[in-house]
Amino acid sequence: QVQLVESGGGLVQPGGSLRLSCAASGVSDSEIYAMGWYRQAPGKQRELVAVVSSGGSPTYKDSVKGRFTISRDNAKNTVYLQMNSLRPEDTAVYYCNADRKIGNSKYLRIWGQGTLVTVSS
Repeated sequence: QVQLVESGGGLVQPGGSLRLSCAASGVSDSEIYAMGWYRQAPGKQRELVAVVSSGGSPTYKDSVKGRFTISRDNAKNTVYLQMNSLRPEDTAVYYCNADRKIGNSKYLRIWGQGTLVTVSS
């Protein structure tokens, strides 16, 4: 079964940085079309943070543009999220996702278990 495992979350002060990693297992690199990051703060809906597809350019939530950078290592089926200038409102559980190609123009969205990022003094 395909699994996504996130790591890198933790406690950081406002203005600090964290780097999240997400590795996919049980799937070849050619089967993954897109990988990205979502987050869910307490009492709020899950929202897109950043996503990048194969051969495409990254897209970001407006509030993280210029602060966060998503990157992908296709050979390792790994996606990263470099988070700089963190703000308290960035506090959330961050979820990795991958869109797995299962047929012609058919994809299945896979979710990781989440990693907690807390931005606080």
